[in-house]
Amino acid sequence: MKQLTKAEEQVMQALWQTGPAFVKDIIEVMPDPKPHYNTVSTLIKILMEKGFVDYKAFGKSHQYFALITKDAYSHKTVNNLVKGYFGGSFSNLVSFFVKEKELSINDLEKLVQKIKNTQKPKP
Repeated sequence: MKQLTKAEEQVMQALWQTGPAFVKDIIEVMPDPKPHYNTVSTLIKILMEKGFVDYKAFGKSHQYFALITKDAYSHKTVNNLVKGYFGGSFSNLVSFFVKEKELSINDLEKLVQKIKNTQKPKP
């Protein structure tokens, strides 16, 4: 899966939010300042080339839809972040946030509890 630029990611976020949409609908949900129609059209064409978006034609209009779910993209992006900056170790990622005081002991305890709740018991 290819990496997205910040602008491409903003378009994808809008498309994930709206579901299948026309360019004007995508622009409507994007943050201010709103990008120009032609800018969004160009970004959508790039996203199509990268395999993230496709369209359904309605006469001369195109309704665009995501080919990749937000969860799938998030999973890949987080894994790339951990691999590239933390040596592939999620422990190093958590340690980083603890050191930066972004994660408290209470937060860590909640995280451990969530992990325990999601792990399946072994037979």
